[in-house]
Amino acid sequence: MISENIAAISTALAPAGVAVIRISGDSPLKVAEKIFSPVGKIKVSDFEPNKMYAGEIEGDDFKDFGLCVYFKAPKSFTGEDTVEFHSHGGLAITKGILKNILNNGARLAKNGEFTKRAFMNGKLSLSSAEGLIDMINSQSIGGVKAGYSLYREKLNGKITELQNELLDAISQIDVDIDFPEEDLESTSTEKVKKSLNNVLSEVDKLIKTFSVGRVIKDGVKVAICGKPNTGKSSILNSLLSYDKAIVSDIAGTTRDIVEGSIDINGVRFNFSDTAGIRESDNKIESLGVEMSKKMVESADIVLFIVDGGNITEEDESIYEIVKDKNIIFAINKIDKEYILDDRADIYISAKEEKNIEELKNLLFDKTVGKVDYNAEFLCEQRHYEALLDTKEKLLSALNVIDSEPLDIISIDVKCAWEKLGEITGKTATEEIINNIFSKFCVGK
Repeated sequence: MISENIAAISTALAPAGVAVIRISGDSPLKVAEKIFSPVGKIKVSDFEPNKMYAGEIEGDDFKDFGLCVYFKAPKSFTGEDTVEFHSHGGLAITKGILKNILNNGARLAKNGEFTKRAFMNGKLSLSSAEGLIDMINSQSIGGVKAGYSLYREKLNGKITELQNELLDAISQIDVDIDFPEEDLESTSTEKVKKSLNNVLSEVDKLIKTFSVGRVIKDGVKVAICGKPNTGKSSILNSLLSYDKAIVSDIAGTTRDIVEGSIDINGVRFNFSDTAGIRESDNKIESLGVEMSKKMVESADIVLFIVDGGNITEEDESIYEIVKDKNIIFAINKIDKEYILDDRADIYISAKEEKNIEELKNLLFDKTVGKVDYNAEFLCEQRHYEALLDTKEKLLSALNVIDSEPLDIISIDVKCAWEKLGEITGKTATEEIINNIFSKFCVGK
């Protein structure tokens, strides 16, 4: 799909050694001819694709010496003819060059418009585009890996396989409908049933990967909880390797949620040091306790802390609240006298930083575990919901396949096929597409 020229600064809008200004559309070379004077005898119109040319780039009432490269359609990111200018990275330089480009036959690109054009031109799937923005926005290596897996079309390939199998089932139903005199319904039903069960099994496998995929992409929410003065704030400080929370012997010092983040084996762990959960007459502290309870409910894992030398009924009452969550029972203050407890997962000393690294590994094992980044897995809520809808339609079809005519069954099968297509973009609505690309920066 060739269209009007769009342009934008593709590198960060900040002082840097080099900046990249990109033009894509039906005639970016014509724009380049107006503002670029190459060194040597080769004209801009005769530029070879994928080759850098040095020369003067004309900005808004100034010139810069830089490079120009031409990517010929369809062998470009967008699938259109594309030109990039590589200039010095001063803010005034990049803005001035962009302004001159806009004055000579291009308009400013919208958020994500380069990538949207790549999608519309069949250069990447919708899920691949989501992987790209995940990589750009990721704050952890795990998030980058998850995004890269999407970007390299691993999930798209799997979903396409499932869609093709459903398409074969729909075709089998159509044959049965078109040739009723052949009495094929019994054979067709068995073939369709086998295909639907195969797809359902694969959909279930993908759905089960979402819990891990989500935390790899978004990070793990860890709620540190326990009664006041068990060393929760000290443990948070030890995990973060700097003093984030105020440490005091006075119970109830932490009255608000104190947060901090670290990477463990490439995955972001977001800690919340909650106010000690207990009954309090202090209104401010009571509000903090309520916030703590909500934080515990939304956490991926609870780090439950007790004072190893002073486990009380108050500890037990809090344990009753959190015991059914994904939990690590940690006994703190083992630098002093402490008791053993069969429920304990780990014994630590925040004061002396004993077993803090072991605690990090335990947090990782109980939330992420072993991940094969080369396999297909879900990390997007949108994909997860589409697969849940797919599963619902497949179950609906299988529940009545032995009692209803196949043409009735085909309605649910076609709906399942469409739901899968929402992931790859084959059947995604304009609203879904626009919402995804609105998350991109202008230059991408």
